[in-house]
Amino acid sequence: MKAFITGINGFIGSHLAEYLRAVGDDVLGSVRGGETLRHAPPGVEAVAWDLASPTSDAHVRKAVTQFAPDVVYHLAALSISADCGADEPTAAAQAVNVEGVRRVLELAGSLPRPPRVVFASTSRVYAPVEPSSPVVNEQSPCDPQSAYGKTKLAAEAICRRAQEASGQDVVIARLFPQAGSRQDPRLMLAEWARQLTGTEPVIRVGNLHVTVDLLDVRDGVRALRDVASHGASGAIYNIGSGSPCTTGELFELLRRTAGDRRPWQERELIPRSDPIADLTALAACSDWTPTISRAETVAEVWTYWHNRDRSGASPPRPQQQQQQQQ
Repeated sequence: MKAFITGINGFIGSHLAEYLRAVGDDVLGSVRGGETLRHAPPGVEAVAWDLASPTSDAHVRKAVTQFAPDVVYHLAALSISADCGADEPTAAAQAVNVEGVRRVLELAGSLPRPPRVVFASTSRVYAPVEPSSPVVNEQSPCDPQSAYGKTKLAAEAICRRAQEASGQDVVIARLFPQAGSRQDPRLMLAEWARQLTGTEPVIRVGNLHVTVDLLDVRDGVRALRDVASHGASGAIYNIGSGSPCTTGELFELLRRTAGDRRPWQERELIPRSDPIADLTALAACSDWTPTISRAETVAEVWTYWHNRDRSGASPPRPQQQQQQQQ
């Protein structure tokens, strides 16, 4: 299979490229203008594409036409809450996360052999859940509370219109929080791990009383390929672990892994629950199941940041990429 990955330098994009090459797929990626390809395995090339600017589409169209992908994984996005706005999307978030999706679909639909488009949405499109009933399926109510979630729900609507109006082959993957190496240090496990590599006397955390669905990114990219290969056109699929845990449990796992017993201070003490994935739809089209334990995920995150700290490398700057929110 030949795959075009937008946002290939991002957290999920780089792991997806590695996995696809490992199973024998050909890969072309897109990066922001001025960036070089990072973390990519041998045989992967990239084209510069600024999703916020229609003037950058022509050279991308030529490169992608020559590559002739079977599937487009659209991962590029502004996805950190602080980058997308407080309550309503910023102009930049609207341009990249909404209008950028329209441009990706137009590009895919204009190719001589239109590929399947797998759009990476988010669990943040769902309405708030009650702690007593946190599990959501793809028909559960949507009412995003963040600007990021609002842009993704608007982009989903564009995907559905493209599929319904012109029969374009589009699949929506609602990604629940993922973690692993190379993640933006503003996100939960990465933020904690960076602090634990430092020397501050007190570790500062957000809220250790949140029930979350956390999936290892290496399991997540396997699920993305399964959706690309076996998902139904026009369908939506939750991709998560389907198993709840608390942020406090994750923090304690990380502290034990790091061997760190410094005190910590929470910014918030109110228990709540984030949505937990019902994976029935995914199981109906694929034999995928998560294989990596949370302890292994936490160890991977700790090892990555511990090694970065020892090497003196600077933290990654935010990318136009799909990442999970805290």
